[in-house]
Amino acid sequence: MPATEFQSSFLGRISIRRNQIASMDGHHEQDLEDLDLFQKHIADRFAELLSPSSSSDDHRPQDSLLSISWLSQLLDVFLCCEAEFKAVLIMGRDPSQISKPPLDRLIPELLDRVVKALDICNAVCVGIESVRHYQRVAEIAVFALEHKPLGDGNVRRAKRALTSLVSGITTEDKDTGGNKSTERTWSFGRRGGSGAPIKGGPTGHFRSLSWSVAKNWSAAKQIQAMSTNLVAPRGGESSFLASLVYVMSTVVVFVMWILVAAIPCQERNGLATHLPVPKQLSWAPSLIGLQEKIGEEWKKKEKKGSAGLLEEMQRIEKLSQCLVELVDSFQFPLEAEKEEEMATKVAELSATCRKMDEGLMPLQVQIREVFHRIVRSRTEILEALEQAGKVSAPAM
Repeated sequence: MPATEFQSSFLGRISIRRNQIASMDGHHEQDLEDLDLFQKHIADRFAELLSPSSSSDDHRPQDSLLSISWLSQLLDVFLCCEAEFKAVLIMGRDPSQISKPPLDRLIPELLDRVVKALDICNAVCVGIESVRHYQRVAEIAVFALEHKPLGDGNVRRAKRALTSLVSGITTEDKDTGGNKSTERTWSFGRRGGSGAPIKGGPTGHFRSLSWSVAKNWSAAKQIQAMSTNLVAPRGGESSFLASLVYVMSTVVVFVMWILVAAIPCQERNGLATHLPVPKQLSWAPSLIGLQEKIGEEWKKKEKKGSAGLLEEMQRIEKLSQCLVELVDSFQFPLEAEKEEEMATKVAELSATCRKMDEGLMPLQVQIREVFHRIVRSRTEILEALEQAGKVSAPAM
């Protein structure tokens, strides 16, 4: 069942049930059912992300792990999980239930994590803008190498673009987490982008990629801070609501960790490749499986600097390196074999650029949607807590 169908069915069920509840005993039983169903939805959705080829829709092309389209699915999953979590937590519920121990500690910790997630959304939007820049530089090389007849001037222009692109992708700058390596390639020019933070207004002119992120901000440290005290409730704290909050906290941290691993973000040195998820939980296997796959890619590629693990960026890097080596060996007139090899690589690079051109802007829009959804949900939870405080306040 698609994520949106999961969500509409689940939310409808909760809405109807809340109106029919007559006793606290029945309420408790239904809460446990809601928790079980919520965890099942998480397990199923992330299992599909782990093995997209198992989708029931045979006509949909398989999305590669960490590709633009795969990240778009990940954000859809997050939005569905977030909506269901909020419905179970506060829809038709006595607000006093979410202000009692251990919720009086766990919910503020969750709200602190989502504030940090907002910072990551901003940083990732800036990172997408740098990816779009790499795409434009690759398009310069494609345009030069597709020129007919191909002359020495076209080859030199393409080589400058490709060398600049490869240098920008592979350079690791520990001081800025990769932003300087991106800015080194600005010699080819750049149109005004939308890399400004979401909370700011639209930009009508060029701004440095580091403008919207503080110089001492670290994506790796942000993820580390979000995962602090992220432990499953035990003993007297293992109530239904405590478990619900823990599950959602884990999803928030996990999704933000994937975004930071995939998209260029400031200061990712030391980004953890493992997040604590108890293996015995029903939804854990799919998250652990994704963690292991992404962690292997992170260690194998050693992309701790500017480029990230975005599948399209990895492909652009590989094709650009191949083309640099190829144009270095050019002697005019070109041999038919070398010309054919170059045409094949250029066609692949052009196709990758088209995918990025079609997918990056919608992905940026999705991240903004995640940002604003988190803000709204945080406000609604704070309002519920405020209402609970008024109810429990002693009469004067």
